[in-house]
Amino acid sequence: MENQKATVYIGMTIDILHHGHINIIEEARKHGQVMIGLLTDAAVADHKRLPYLTWEQRKKIVENIAGVVQVVPQEEWEYGPNLRRYKPDFMVHGTDWLEGPLAPYRDSALAALNEYGGKLIEVPYTRDVSSSAMAEQLVALGTTPDIRRATMRRLLSSKPLSRFIEAHNPISALIAEHARAEVGGKVRQFDGFWSSSLTDSTARGKPDIEALDINSRLANISDIFDVTTKPLIMDADTGGKTEHFELHVRSMERLGISVSIIEDKCGLKKNSLFGTDVCQTQEEIEPFCEKIRAGRAARVGEDFMIIARIESLIFDKGVNDALRRAVAYAAAGVDGIMIHSRKKAPDEIFEFAKQFRNSFPNLPLVSVPTSYNVVTEEELEEHGFNIVIYANHLMRAAYPAMQKTAQQILRHGRSLEVDSELMSIKDVLELIPGTK
Repeated sequence: MENQKATVYIGMTIDILHHGHINIIEEARKHGQVMIGLLTDAAVADHKRLPYLTWEQRKKIVENIAGVVQVVPQEEWEYGPNLRRYKPDFMVHGTDWLEGPLAPYRDSALAALNEYGGKLIEVPYTRDVSSSAMAEQLVALGTTPDIRRATMRRLLSSKPLSRFIEAHNPISALIAEHARAEVGGKVRQFDGFWSSSLTDSTARGKPDIEALDINSRLANISDIFDVTTKPLIMDADTGGKTEHFELHVRSMERLGISVSIIEDKCGLKKNSLFGTDVCQTQEEIEPFCEKIRAGRAARVGEDFMIIARIESLIFDKGVNDALRRAVAYAAAGVDGIMIHSRKKAPDEIFEFAKQFRNSFPNLPLVSVPTSYNVVTEEELEEHGFNIVIYANHLMRAAYPAMQKTAQQILRHGRSLEVDSELMSIKDVLELIPGTK
C-alpha cells in the first residue's frame, strides 16, 4: 500500500527509457510519492556523452510516467546534495552500484541519508537491459541536421571544456565517434569532429591553399554525417569573398554543421604554422568584421555559429593586437574566438585568455594546441577555454602507418611481417555499421 505522505527519491538520466527504469519506479511507488532527480545535461556530460534529449525533453517524458509526482534537477553525479536539500524518506536505487566505479556514489548517498534518518532501498538490477547497447542503436538510427547543429550550444552550456578531433573521412570519423577511455571513474569521449582544410586537402593529395572548393568539402562532411551523430566544426579558411561566404553559410547550416571558423587572413591562403616563413597577409579589421556581420545575417537560425580565428600571434604582432581584434570581432557579433599560436609553450595564449576573459567572461574561446601540445585540457579549462581541437592528429597517425606498411611489404615480398600491426579484417568489418 502506497504511503502518500512519504517521499521516495530516484536519481535518473532517462535518455533512453526502458523497463528497468519502470521496475525501479514501480518499487518506489510502494513506499510513497515518487520524486525523480533528473540529471542535468551538465551532470551527465561530466561523466559520459551528452544526452540525445535535452533536460526539458526528458523531464516531459518522466512527468508522464504513472506514479511520478515531482521532477527536480540533479545537477551533480553525486546524490548527496539533492538528498540533503529535499530530505526524502527513502531513496531507491538498483544493485548495480554495490561494487565497481559506482560504489563511491553509494557511500556518499548513504552518508547523506544517515544525516537525517533517510533509508536506502535497493532493488535487483535489471540484467537484461543495457543502456549502452541501446545508445549504440540510437547511433545506428542517426540524427537530423537540426539536432546535430544545435548540439554545439548544448555542449557549451553543459561542459566547461568540449573536446573535438579532426576527421578527414568517414572512417576516421567513425573511429572518433566510438573512441572512449575511462579516467578516474569518468568516461572520456570526443564531443565532435573538426573538418580541417589541411587534412581534407592532404587526403586528396592537394596543397593546403584553399584548393578544394566548398562543394568538395561539404560532400566529404555529408559522407561523415551519414555514419555519425556528433556535431562538427568546419575550418572554413578565410571564408572567401564576403558575398561567397554568405552563400556558404546557408550551405553549411542546411547540412547540419554546427560551427564555421574563419581566419582573419586575406590573399592566397598558406598554413598558419609556417608563420612569417612564407608570404601571408592578415586582413584589416573592418573588412573582416563586415564578413562576420554578413555571415551572421545570412543564417536562417541561431544555432549555427561563426567563430573568428585570430592570427595575430602567428604574425608575431603580439597579444595586444590580438585583443584589439577580439574586441572588434565581438562587437561585430561573432559567436566565439579562436586564438592561434605556433609557439611550443602556451604562455602567450594564456596571457591572451586572461585579458580576454576580463572583458568577455562568457564568449566561447577555442584552443588548437598543435604546437604547444605540452598543455593539458585541465590547464586550458583553468585559463578559460571552452573548446579544444586536436586539428590533424588522425591524419598524421594514419599516413606514417600506411607508409611503413607499404615499405615492409616491398622489403619482404609478402605481408606476413606487418600482419601483427594491422587491424584484423574482422575488426574492420565490425567497425562499419551494417556490415554484418
